[in-house]
Amino acid sequence: MSDIGLIVVDPGHFHAALAQKEMYPNLSSKVHVYAPVGPDLADYLSRIARFNARKEQPTHWQLEVHAGPDFLERMCRERPGAVAIFSGRNRGKAQRILAAVEAGINVLADKPLIVDRQELPVLEAALNAADERGLIVYDMSSGGRQATIATLTRLLREDPEVFGDPVSGTRTDPGVTTASVHHIMKQVAGVPNLRPSWFFDITQQESLADVGTHLIDRIHSTLFSDQAIDYWTDIRLHAARRWPTMISAPQFRQVTGEASWPDYLAPCIREDALEYFCNTRLQYEIRGVHIAVETRWDWEAAEGGDAHTACYRGSRARLELRQGAAEGYRSELYIVPVADIATAIERRIAALQTVYPGVGLVKLGREWRLSIPDALRTGHEEHFARMTRHFLDHVEQRRSPPTWEKPNTLAKYYVCTEGVALSQG
Repeated sequence: MSDIGLIVVDPGHFHAALAQKEMYPNLSSKVHVYAPVGPDLADYLSRIARFNARKEQPTHWQLEVHAGPDFLERMCRERPGAVAIFSGRNRGKAQRILAAVEAGINVLADKPLIVDRQELPVLEAALNAADERGLIVYDMSSGGRQATIATLTRLLREDPEVFGDPVSGTRTDPGVTTASVHHIMKQVAGVPNLRPSWFFDITQQESLADVGTHLIDRIHSTLFSDQAIDYWTDIRLHAARRWPTMISAPQFRQVTGEASWPDYLAPCIREDALEYFCNTRLQYEIRGVHIAVETRWDWEAAEGGDAHTACYRGSRARLELRQGAAEGYRSELYIVPVADIATAIERRIAALQTVYPGVGLVKLGREWRLSIPDALRTGHEEHFARMTRHFLDHVEQRRSPPTWEKPNTLAKYYVCTEGVALSQG
């Protein structure tokens, strides 16, 4: 297959445009866009126009826009391409993905695929339908596993002489802790990133169901790489709580361009400020390992940007992802020994250099920091191109996803959406 036809459906999140930040040799430059008329579509078209007009490595996308309220039905009927990107409103996204699959279209979907636990059976039906038709439904949040630092963390965790066995921990002292801090006001592709007003509707955009997909996908793939997880038997949720970030009326106008609060946010307005419940802490257990996950949205970064931290406790060492001032706000992996692992870690890093040239160790007192060359790192925006290439290669070569991908996708969204329900009491 060559010149795969691309469809973009209701591009309400900037991730749809980021997937088109560069051209792909096996993807047609002609793109069919199906969406309702409104600011989400206008924002997407503006981003693609900027990519086409930039001086360095401009893209040359040719967009054919099919705008109207019946955009989904029309797309499924006309089927002008083999793959579709879904990056719009999250409630009901699983139903739209299922419709595309039943129409014979592969799907690259921005996270979250679902935001409510009632939608889990629909997601399962979509994944089953894709299997039956030899199609692919790929969740963008799964692409984070391909990052070099994620792969190296997994490889070190799998080395019994370095990491040992996972520490189960307890609810008060978990075996794994991870946290993500995102920012509402930030720049993407060099320009201020406006948010659609529905972004602040937690029935559409819930923090744990959204950002949590990255964190939980990373935890499960690090602890149980290439193993199928059964959410019925392997997972137990213990506790969850949520708290708000307050968004003032001027801040809301700045980040959305809206002159006033939309009616659907009225129940959350407190003295002309939005009580935005975008922060969640979840405690759960998977195969006996206690996990603590925190997702948080602050208004704007004082320094640095979005940050992801994590700690995996092993019987011989801890693996810690840090991204603070000491790291220049760049994600770095530290190995903190609790046993004598000096020889083992040096042996392991030497072996990794055949696949990851330039990777090394920096000794810092009792611990080591993994030295990762810039050439092996990808930023947030570059990550989307890499992930899209991976997806398109699977479609072109008709490679089915691994057998564990479907149960693990369901397990991830089970944790996220059940955690949301638990946090809401």
